[in-house]
Formats: sequence, C-alpha cells, structure tokens
Amino acid sequence: MHSKNFLTESELSAADTVVVTVDVLSELTQDETAERHFLELKIERAFYEAGSALRQLRDRRLYRSTHRNFEEYCRDRFNYSRDAAYLKIAAAIVYDNIQKFLPTNGRQIPMPTNERQLRDLAKANFEPEVQAAAWLQGVEEAGGKLPSGRIVKGIVERLKEKPLFFATDFCQVGDVFTLIRLEGTERKYNGCWAIAVNLNDFTVEVDVHDTTLNVKPENLNRIDSPEVHRQLPQIRKRIYRLRSGETLDRCAYIVLESLGRQIYLTTVEEGLLQWLEKYYGVGCE
Repeated sequence: MHSKNFLTESELSAADTVVVTVDVLSELTQDETAERHFLELKIERAFYEAGSALRQLRDRRLYRSTHRNFEEYCRDRFNYSRDAAYLKIAAAIVYDNIQKFLPTNGRQIPMPTNERQLRDLAKANFEPEVQAAAWLQGVEEAGGKLPSGRIVKGIVERLKEKPLFFATDFCQVGDVFTLIRLEGTERKYNGCWAIAVNLNDFTVEVDVHDTTLNVKPENLNRIDSPEVHRQLPQIRKRIYRLRSGETLDRCAYIVLESLGRQIYLTTVEEGLLQWLEKYYGVGCE
C-alpha cells in the first residue's frame, strides 16, 4: 500500500504564501544625474546624428574612394536603400529647423526622438518655420509630451489643406469678434460676441458672456468698429457682475443670454440691463 501524506492547515497556509520582492528606489548623485541626462540625449539624438553624418558623407562625397555614387555606398556599407538614406537626411534637416525656429517662449519643449515622428514632415515641402510650428502643434495635441508619428501626420495633412499661422499673427489681447463655426457643446456660442483675453500658440482664449473659451482663429470673425471695441468690455463686465451675484431669475438669464449675442446695445436693451442691475443691487460703473 502507498501511504498518503497530508498537510496540516498551518502547512497549507504556509505553502500558499506568495513571496513578493519589493525594489527600493535609490536617489542618484548629482554626477549620476548629469551622466544619465547626457546618455539619454545621445539615445534621443541617435537618429539625428545618423542623418547628419549621412548628409556630410553625401555632400562632401566621402564615399568616392570606394563607390561611384552615394546610393551604392549606403547600400553596401549600411544596407540602406536610397529612400531610407535620404529620409534619414531629411529628418535630420527637419530636426535642425525645429531647433532653430521653434518658438519656445521660455518653455521646455520636447524635441523629436526618432525618425518616425518626422517622416511626414520630412516628405512635405514646408518652409522651416512651418515645420517648427507643426511640431509645436503636435506637442500641444499630445498634451505637452512627445507626439506620435500619427499625430504629426494628421497635422501635415491638415496643413496641406489649410496653412498654419500663430495666434499672435492673427490678433491681440482685447480684440473683439463674433464666434463662428464652433462645433459640439460649444456650437451654442456661434453668433455670440467674444473678447480675446489670452493668446496661445495656435489658439485664442476669449471671454463670452458666461465663460471663457479656447478657440482657433478660424472660429473668430473680427469686429473692426471702434465703438464696439469700447462698449463690449463694459458690457462683459456688467454681465459678469450680475452673474457672480445671487441666483438670478430664469428671465434674467434669458435676457443676459440675449445680450451675449448683441455687439452693441439698443436703448431698450440698455434699459433692461440697467433694470436688472437695479433689481439685484449691482452697481453700474
């Protein structure tokens, strides 16, 4: 007969115990931190260094002692096809352009780390300033991080249909507009007046009658009237003051919503606004 071995309850519990190893993180010294940063930069710039080296080899014809042309040299020496070699060169040139023309405004903007991120920019026939602006837009769309090649490709495709320009080239803080072509939840503001309060790289923050929106220049239709420029900031201030007070009656909200669409006030509309200010005890400057 075969004897059976049975484990006690305590032995079973011990057998089921899982041993977990916890790695304890340790701080780097100042020298180690600097060395890590140096090595990371070398890795990030590896594609750029390769493209720059290929460019020098081609431009200075340093292949001529062994090969008749650059394409044969790349194929024999690096196993690069003609397209692969020239794409690496083009990506390095785009990197140089981004580094030179990127409008950082004092911010730390992540630079490209691989050729794939720049492939579509390299293929497109854009000016250096546009390449830099497109990269910056990609960083913004990626939430301040490195954009993927897919994000950059989407920006390139849009740029081919519609040129890109900076918000600072479009308007100044304090300029007034009506809103157009808004979509989604913001479409209800189409036709409302808006006042530019902050300029981002490619978007404009505008105050409307009840909130602040972040819109593209294409969503803004400029109002050039000096009188409207004078009136609207005061109208906005008066509406904001009313809204920041006690809870308004639904009729008051309807009136303020309507005033948010008028670029100037008629005598009746001015009277309604004054009545609301008097009724809710809100002073008018």
